[in-house]
Amino acid sequence: MTKTITIRLDDKIYELIKTAAQGELRTISNFIEYAALKYLTDENSVSDLELQEILSDENLLKSFENAEADIKKGRYKIV
Repeated sequence: MTKTITIRLDDKIYELIKTAAQGELRTISNFIEYAALKYLTDENSVSDLELQEILSDENLLKSFENAEADIKKGRYKIV
């Protein structure tokens, strides 16, 4: 099911989005949806190569384990 949202944009930003949407032969709504999804997937995922590097770094994995243990024991501060 689709949802309708309302956003406020500065005129200059609207024109920039409109131009970009036209350049990709998309509606403004579709371009905003596409851009948001692209941002979310690009910023919140790693490539297979990056994941392989992370999983092969024993020091990094140990630091993750230590951090998880600290969190469970309440030894952290939100800044």
